[in-house]
Amino acid sequence: MPPMTPDRRYIVVKGRLWRATRPDLSESEQTGLVASLMRARRDVREAVRSSDKTAEADARARVDAAKRGLGERGPVWWSDGAPDYNRHMIENTPYAHWWSDKQDSDDE
Repeated sequence: MPPMTPDRRYIVVKGRLWRATRPDLSESEQTGLVASLMRARRDVREAVRSSDKTAEADARARVDAAKRGLGERGPVWWSDGAPDYNRHMIENTPYAHWWSDKQDSDDE
């Protein structure tokens, strides 16, 4: 599991913030959305391999719908008015100090 920011809004992958899944989803909702996401991603791969632009567009739309359902795209799932740093490099966000401290402690 990748590191998660202290407020649990983002995971950190290769120094970049990615919005975490909504914590208010039930286990069954999350499981269903992840299954839909994985199926849609496989369909994207197959459509690209077969050069089927219509199938690719449909599959990409299903990927987007699943990611929005999970809260990883679209409007933020938190309600305190904090900005969204999705896809930002962590050193360019308010999480930079936390990340630096975390990296220092991981090195010890």
